[in-house]
Amino acid sequence: MKNSQKFLQMLGLTRRAGMLVTGEGLVLNAVRKNKAKLVILSEDCGQATLKKVTDKCNSYNVKLYVGFSKASLSEAVGQQRTVYAITDKGFSRRMCDLMDI
Repeated sequence: MKNSQKFLQMLGLTRRAGMLVTGEGLVLNAVRKNKAKLVILSEDCGQATLKKVTDKCNSYNVKLYVGFSKASLSEAVGQQRTVYAITDKGFSRRMCDLMDI
């Protein structure tokens, strides 16, 4: 559980550092342009969103983490979103280590 808290804190930190892309359209664009290093999707997202994001991440070989509720992710970032992309390699690596992705 401790790592979950650190993960959410890192998510907020990436936003403040300007290394976070939020919202489905912007995240899919970041994946297409090879800017996304890690995509985070809430576990309570819709089936269509899940399929779209999963397929895009698989075809562009981007790591995908599905976890946390939309509410807890939104609270960590300060924006109501379902999907997020980390664009910094260092933040991405650290967050992957925390959650064993």
